[in-house]
Amino acid sequence: MHPNVHRGVGREEVMSSTLVETVSINYEDFNESFLTCGTCLCSFDGGEHTPKLLHCSHTVCLHCLSRIVASHAREDGTFRCPICRESIRIPSGGVAALPPSFLVNQLLDLMSRQRREVIPKCSTHANQELLFCESCDLVFCTQCSNGSHQGSPASYQHTVIPLSIAIKRMSEILCYKANECYSKLNEASDAVRTEMHQLDHAADATFEEVNRAFQAIVDVIEQRREAVVANVKKMRDEKKKVLQDQLDIIEGERRKVQQECEGLQYQVEVRNITKKIAHLNTKIDSLATLVEPRENAFLKFENGRGEAFDQVRATIEDYGRVATSRTFPSLCFMKAKKAMTHLRSEVLVTAVDYEGQTQQVGGDPMEATVTSEAGDNVECQVEDNQDGTYSVFFTPEQGGNHSVAVRLFGRPVKESPLTVEVLDEHNPETVYGSRGSGRDQFLQPVGICLDEEGYLYVADTGNSRIKVLSPQLREVQHIVGDALEGRSVTGITRTPAGSLVFVNWRKRTVTEVTSSGQLLSQFTHDRLQEPTALAVNALGEILVADNAANSIFVFLAGGKLVRHWGTKGTKPGQLGSVAALCCGPDNEVVVADSRIQVFSPEGQYVRTIFETKGKGPKGTYGGLFLDPRGLLLATRQERSHSCIQVFDYTLGTLIFTIDSREAKLKRPSGLAATPDGYVIIVDLGNDCVKKFRYM
Repeated sequence: MHPNVHRGVGREEVMSSTLVETVSINYEDFNESFLTCGTCLCSFDGGEHTPKLLHCSHTVCLHCLSRIVASHAREDGTFRCPICRESIRIPSGGVAALPPSFLVNQLLDLMSRQRREVIPKCSTHANQELLFCESCDLVFCTQCSNGSHQGSPASYQHTVIPLSIAIKRMSEILCYKANECYSKLNEASDAVRTEMHQLDHAADATFEEVNRAFQAIVDVIEQRREAVVANVKKMRDEKKKVLQDQLDIIEGERRKVQQECEGLQYQVEVRNITKKIAHLNTKIDSLATLVEPRENAFLKFENGRGEAFDQVRATIEDYGRVATSRTFPSLCFMKAKKAMTHLRSEVLVTAVDYEGQTQQVGGDPMEATVTSEAGDNVECQVEDNQDGTYSVFFTPEQGGNHSVAVRLFGRPVKESPLTVEVLDEHNPETVYGSRGSGRDQFLQPVGICLDEEGYLYVADTGNSRIKVLSPQLREVQHIVGDALEGRSVTGITRTPAGSLVFVNWRKRTVTEVTSSGQLLSQFTHDRLQEPTALAVNALGEILVADNAANSIFVFLAGGKLVRHWGTKGTKPGQLGSVAALCCGPDNEVVVADSRIQVFSPEGQYVRTIFETKGKGPKGTYGGLFLDPRGLLLATRQERSHSCIQVFDYTLGTLIFTIDSREAKLKRPSGLAATPDGYVIIVDLGNDCVKKFRYM
């Protein structure tokens, strides 16, 4: 064999390209050297030129051996090898009995199975094989290109191979891709046929449902028809019985008259005849009631044709609907919103049809599963927004990546499963305000309350004012006045009537103003020493917490003291330094010092929701708020950190806490929650207001 080895094109080319060393075989050279008879120069085959192996290991075709033996055989039964001239004994069966050349036959079989490769050569340089650069997708001749296919250092590290190898390699890739494409087409065909089969089954099931539904209507109509017919028969029979009874009476009277008239032609006594005539006259008068039928033949079916009939027809015509869908699952796309632990998270799925148009209506049977990073299933719900979008809601309990898989018609939608990163920390949605006395600034804000329209009223204590903010946290106005002076307003709330009530601990006053700041009333009381927090219950009673007295005072709107309770201590029912209070269901009173306790409206201890056990600092609370869903929110400050606690008020259990590393809380105090699941807190230490999502 004479292999044709392709190495580097030259020193310059070695610097500019990476050559792949390959070995190719010239078919003509190989055939001439190994598959051709050296005597007659004919190619070996399986017939006349069958290769025969001689004892000297040379191979000669059967045709040449027959010719040599016929003309040059010796008397001792031998002949000379035409190649090496060694004596070869002729077998008893003649030269045909010589053994075949096994190696040559194998090579013949091999070459017959292999296609003859054509080595592409340069049209200008016939002896120069063409090369192929895989990096540039370029065919070139080294002599034509003077050693480089681009003539610049840009071809450095390019992969260059002979074009014949590239053609073979591309042919193999083409065959592989064709097989892969064919396999995909088979899968597509199977999928479409399966869908058609399922469509037939779905149609059959729908036919049964349609027939069953309308048969139920037919049954109702038939039952009604039978009931009406039965009622007609009943009325007919009742009327007929009355008439039959009347007819029986008439027949009875007729028989009586016949009996009385029998034998009158033989009666000669005038007096008797006169008496009977008088009796018949009386009977004739009494028979007047029998002359008219006691019942009538009036029977009529009133079907209410008109409005009632049109209503029934319209109802039947509108009854039932066949739901279908043009949504194409693999074009539907998913989008995840920011997800945080313990908060309701959403993945929005948008339905798209085969033409790429987003759907405008719902009704698709979307199915979803959510899996946590630990592999646990997370409960989820799919809500149809009826506008072509679907919301997958889930509440993760742990942080990390969660997998959200959505399927439609048993097929995954695009991007499914979608990886959703769930954050452990809860950063604020909005931060408003900075330290100062100007616009959009606070100085030691303490309290906050919210009205039905979403407007916020923040007790900007250091500036002796109430800052009014819009629902978008934009400044609207300031409420100022003598009652706010002294930088000592520490509590603010709203009454059921919509007015504002705040307490000034330095002046020991409780003031009520309108939402625009107009003074409505103000009172104080001799028992008040250091009032710091307040709340208003559903009855309109004002509850004031007094830190110096360690008591809760309950006033009417005019300032009349109704009741009070509380003693200093750490036992259940006793009070420490009260920082916040709010009202619960049935006018229960929730009080926070270092604990959170619940009292009856009369001040009787009910239970403790939260308390830090053990020795050491207990921490303090800054604000309380009970939302309509039964979640109690509380701002808590401890030595190491501050947070917002979320409790289940009924169960008295802590659900989770809200803490942010990006926007750390510093002495959080008052807070209020919006109906859409946001809590707005006053961060006294940072002189700002922060808005967090807690649902």
